[in-house]
Amino acid sequence: MSIKEIIKQEGTVIIDVRSPMEFSGGSVADSINIPLQELPGRISELKQQTGNIVLCCASGGRSGIATQLLQGQGFSNVYNGGGWTDVNYWKNN
Repeated sequence: MSIKEIIKQEGTVIIDVRSPMEFSGGSVADSINIPLQELPGRISELKQQTGNIVLCCASGGRSGIATQLLQGQGFSNVYNGGGWTDVNYWKNN
């Protein structure tokens, strides 16, 4: 399954790991902002997520780190979507 198909799949949640200031400058509709530095303290709320989790940031670097962090915590349903503009495009096209 491609990242575009995962993004469009029912129940997929998009987590944007950029700072709140970056997020306020533009984001994917219905995405959740959890800055990368806050992610370790919010893992328990993500464990309640039954669908896929797609992570994004400005260019894919921070979302890659976040993906590895969550996979290290036992998540198998997490994907690095890369930059938020790409994720936004795939979600809407």
